[in-house]
Amino acid sequence: MNQLAGRADCDSSVMRQKLKADLHRVAERMNLTLSRFDHDSVCLLAQFAEIRAEIKHIEVLASSFYLDCYLSPFTEKFAELTSSVQHLSDRKYGALIVIEREVPLDTMIHSGVAVDAKVTHALLESLFIPGAPLHDGAVLIRGNQIVSAGNVLPVSQVDAPERKLGTRHRAALGLTELTDAVVLVVSEETGQASFAVDGALHPINVVETLP
Repeated sequence: MNQLAGRADCDSSVMRQKLKADLHRVAERMNLTLSRFDHDSVCLLAQFAEIRAEIKHIEVLASSFYLDCYLSPFTEKFAELTSSVQHLSDRKYGALIVIEREVPLDTMIHSGVAVDAKVTHALLESLFIPGAPLHDGAVLIRGNQIVSAGNVLPVSQVDAPERKLGTRHRAALGLTELTDAVVLVVSEETGQASFAVDGALHPINVVETLP
């Protein structure tokens, strides 16, 4: 698979500068904490917590930025996708949305029900309403079209019990371990949105991705 394909549009100098500034700020805080480390009378637990929170914020911001980079060369519906994920996340509606890139997915998933309609946030969200016939399966998107819904994905066999992942997340990882697809996931337990690519999960803040 061509892992560089999804990076073609990662040219936002503004976002790069913001991420760089954030990383410099964390580095400065870490150096300050390190300078205090030999002072036995100073408790550094609060500083460690602050550093961890800042790194988490940078990770989420970077993930949201790179999601656009991964998807833009393959679909013009990025805004519709992120809007859908935002609404699904707000409502804690579980969702699994597969975006096909260079590797065809027809032989990698158990086909669900054909949809063959343009991607719109209203249609996407309706497919994942709890109790709807297809809400437990994955939606497959190719270009600007919703190809099918209710698809079954290969579940990851990687043994990582510390991750304590649900079925949707394991399915997202399973497909991306085998192909170059990007899979958007919304947890029905927490509403947390994330995406899987190259067999790894990344948290996203879809508000950061909205135009």
